[in-house]
Amino acid sequence: MAENRNGNSKTSTGKASGGASAYSINLDNFGKRLKILYSHWSEYSDDLWGGSVVLAIATPPPSEDLRYLKSSALNVWLVGYEFPDTIMVFMKRQIHFLCSQKKASLLEVVKKSAKEAVGAEVVMHVKAKSDDGTALMDSIFRAMLAQSKLDGHDTPVVGHIAREAPEGNLLETWAGKLKSTNFQLCDVTNGFSDLFAVKDSLEITNVKKAAYLTSSVMKHFVVPKLEKVIDEEKKVSHSSLMDDTEKVILEPAKVRVKLKAENIDICYPPIFQSGGAFDLKPSASSNDENLHYDSTSVIICAIGSRYNSYCSNIARTFLIDANATQSKAYEVLLKAHEAAISALKPGNKAGAAYQAALSAVEKDAPELVGNLTKSAGTGIGLEFRESGLSLNGKNDRLLKPGMVFNVSLGFQNLQSETKNPKTQKFAVLLADTVVVGESNPEVVTSISSKAVKDVAYSFNEDDEEEEEERMKVKAEANGSKALPSKATLRSVNHEMSKEELRRQHQAELARQKNEETARRLAGGGSGMSDNRGAVKPSGELIAYKNVNDLLPPRDLMIQVDQKNEAILLPIHGSMVPFHVAMVKSVSSQQDTNRTCYIRIIFNVPGTPFNPHDANSLKFQSSIYVKEVSFRSKDTRHITEVVQLIKTLRRQVASRESEKAERATLVTQEKLQLAGTKFKPIRLSDLWIRPVFGGRGRKLTGILEAHTNGFRYSTSRPDERVDVMFGNIKHAFFQPAEREMITLLHFHLHNHIMVGNKKTKDVQFYVEVMDVVQTLGGGKRSAYDPDEIEEEQRERDRKNKINMDFQNFVNRVNDLWGQPQFKALDLEFDQPFRDLGFHGVPHKASAFIVPTSSCLVELIETPFVVITLSEIEIVNLERVGLGQKNFDMTIVFKDFKRDVFRIDSIPSTSLDGIKEWLDTTDLKYYESRLNLNWRPILKTITEDPEKFIEDGGWEFLNMEASDSDSENSQESDQGYEPSDVQSDSGGSEDEDDDSESLVESEDDDEEDSDEDSEEDEGKTWEELEREASKADREKGDESDSEDERKRRKIKAFGKARVPDKRSVGGSLPKRPKLR
Repeated sequence: MAENRNGNSKTSTGKASGGASAYSINLDNFGKRLKILYSHWSEYSDDLWGGSVVLAIATPPPSEDLRYLKSSALNVWLVGYEFPDTIMVFMKRQIHFLCSQKKASLLEVVKKSAKEAVGAEVVMHVKAKSDDGTALMDSIFRAMLAQSKLDGHDTPVVGHIAREAPEGNLLETWAGKLKSTNFQLCDVTNGFSDLFAVKDSLEITNVKKAAYLTSSVMKHFVVPKLEKVIDEEKKVSHSSLMDDTEKVILEPAKVRVKLKAENIDICYPPIFQSGGAFDLKPSASSNDENLHYDSTSVIICAIGSRYNSYCSNIARTFLIDANATQSKAYEVLLKAHEAAISALKPGNKAGAAYQAALSAVEKDAPELVGNLTKSAGTGIGLEFRESGLSLNGKNDRLLKPGMVFNVSLGFQNLQSETKNPKTQKFAVLLADTVVVGESNPEVVTSISSKAVKDVAYSFNEDDEEEEEERMKVKAEANGSKALPSKATLRSVNHEMSKEELRRQHQAELARQKNEETARRLAGGGSGMSDNRGAVKPSGELIAYKNVNDLLPPRDLMIQVDQKNEAILLPIHGSMVPFHVAMVKSVSSQQDTNRTCYIRIIFNVPGTPFNPHDANSLKFQSSIYVKEVSFRSKDTRHITEVVQLIKTLRRQVASRESEKAERATLVTQEKLQLAGTKFKPIRLSDLWIRPVFGGRGRKLTGILEAHTNGFRYSTSRPDERVDVMFGNIKHAFFQPAEREMITLLHFHLHNHIMVGNKKTKDVQFYVEVMDVVQTLGGGKRSAYDPDEIEEEQRERDRKNKINMDFQNFVNRVNDLWGQPQFKALDLEFDQPFRDLGFHGVPHKASAFIVPTSSCLVELIETPFVVITLSEIEIVNLERVGLGQKNFDMTIVFKDFKRDVFRIDSIPSTSLDGIKEWLDTTDLKYYESRLNLNWRPILKTITEDPEKFIEDGGWEFLNMEASDSDSENSQESDQGYEPSDVQSDSGGSEDEDDDSESLVESEDDDEEDSDEDSEEDEGKTWEELEREASKADREKGDESDSEDERKRRKIKAFGKARVPDKRSVGGSLPKRPKLR
């Protein structure tokens, strides 16, 4: 989207420009490409090169303007640099360079390579500053004539680039003398276009790097910048946005892209258009008008960057409160753009891309055909627009692997029915850089999304509800769901509180969850597989296959054969072997007479806690020796034997355990190492968790990304771990912010062995800070220069490590974006620290953080990685009642799997956790007590129909249960005796409220008897007894101490009667139901 630019081209080796000493020509590349040039020239001499026998290419002087020239492209393609004010003449047996002394000294090194590659001799013509070069040009013309006569031609046919007008004294003199000769001139532009069309692997890498930078700037700078401007209602001009974006492209570190700034340039000044003035031509520019973002506005943004002179391009359209016309236009364009990209396959014609796009528009919106751009893009590489590779409907050129296209498609001059004149006229545009692969096209700018949900914004307060309703009605009429917009930039509903919205959403989630659970349970079981397979038994334990293999007897002493893992015991004059795995325990003791005893106990069938291995089950009817004891005077020998048996037993047990673990592993595919052409993506000086076994010093290692997996290895040959891409379930990158480590973590589908440990989680990390202990006891000042310098070093080290990890992650994400890995759906996930909370998932407190697809804790071991899609419901327990902490129980869709508990979460995190659960569409419940989940899940799996009939998970709904309990409490209070208060008022044990209430149950009958007798009158004796009884109940001072103690014990015993809870009394202590 610029006409031309000579930019400061760089070499493919990446050396910086400067003096001659700063340049170095890649001779292997030069030889290979010179050979390709001569081969192509010979093969297509008549078709594309006009029958020329000489190629004369003149490169103009440097310019500050953006321009793309075939001569400059040839310089960069052949030698890696642009050589301005230079004339290159290619003949079959000679190559002539006419240039300054400095350029000639640099080109001197190519002489040998040219001779070896094509058998041509390189001749240098050095032009002095005061010389116009006429004499040197005459000598070149004489060489042309001589070459032509050797080939049998009187007049040489000279190929040149006719479209490039001569600039500067040297080129004007050259063009004048060339025309004055009798040589026949022909245009070879098409030959160079075809030569540059198919890129080699190094060129493709340069294009991909440029594309990664371009799409990163769009995703991480342009989109957030536009969102901020719109949300804060700032007035910003298109030209200022252009300047800001250009600065970011030229400083890639601002968007965390680790490319050298000296190798980067822009393809054209970034383009921002809005407010009805749209130009979709490549020569468009950003004007000084302010960005227009009122309702129904359209914003078009296009940016392009170059890496080592190779171009890339991207364009996106953003819709602000789009109406139906604008939404439809964009959706149709998106389908047409995808159709055009899909048509870029080897063997297809270039015009097929435009025809595919046209067909998509004719099918979905025939009224927009007239507004469609006349081309679907052009070839792109060293030039922004490669001639001969236009994707229009008439181009019959066949596509080949390695071709690169800027697929640019749009609708222009569209009309929208709005009151605002600045939004009545609009256009939509999409562009991506696409590489034609061996079978399918690869979109190398795909990290910047063009999906409707990511480019459509909604922030109209007044018409929001009406618009949503209208879109919903329209969607229902079409039988589809309404597409959500990416962001609502202002609060839409001021009346309804956050809590109320959350409750409504949770009620809807409850309904959906119960329906989903019912379907799954109806399908059979928990609907999830139980991965807990039985451990395969190891083979039979055989110490000796033949009697002759036994060790020769040594004075009938106990012997330990470490080679055959056996113990030989002298029994009745013979040495009887026992495999060490059959030994349960061995011990020795010494008595007062210096006699030593050794006792060996064996594993036999039927022993409690004995593992039922295959050997004992196979020979159950055999007779077993349970225990043997020996007496010896040789204390040293007995001690040595005990030690040897224990050591050997430990080694065998460890080996058998590891063998059993490995037997359950799923067979992994073999790692395909990256070839010599492509160096693996590498990250060095990493530690691994879980650590390798062994007693040696722990070593750091290197993590490499190969063709189909990662390999971690240390300098020890046995310390190596392969993690296949296909086995990765989740990948995480967590930079060090408040932690001491920066890490990469892989959660796997199937277990692998790390050393002798079986694990599903593998982590690679670097400590960003050294643990430093200050030996001096004095207190250091905050302004101490050494202290400040040390802190700065730590910050720099942390930033460097985080940047290295980020670069590794970005490159691996690019690798995973390739078509062969699309099905794996892999991408590094980064935890959202702002949503994190403290809790105790295992034994220690940890900081637990959500990601986009998981809930993780990756610092403390054992690690926590919970996939959100596997969660059935979340129950928040011990909520309320003035508790400082609460617990979270996660119930999985696989009911055979134990629930996962996170205890002691601070109550201050409750609202944040509820909000996060709600936004991730996870149904949560609250309860005041901890529940015993094993019997609950067992009941559900045994009788799923009853579970569904009883309302599914709604038995956890605390609001519904609260209303029931309130009703029952009110009914219970109706039976409360009217004299409870008077009876309990004078009680001595006021701290135990339940005492008087429990006793009142025993006194009810006595009260009723007394009431019935009152009518008949009472004697003095009866009244005396009543008075003394009342005194006893009140605990009068006249009572003896013994009576009071007895009464307390009696009351205490009554108050402890189980299941007798008083109405209105305090709640019982929370039982532990875990």
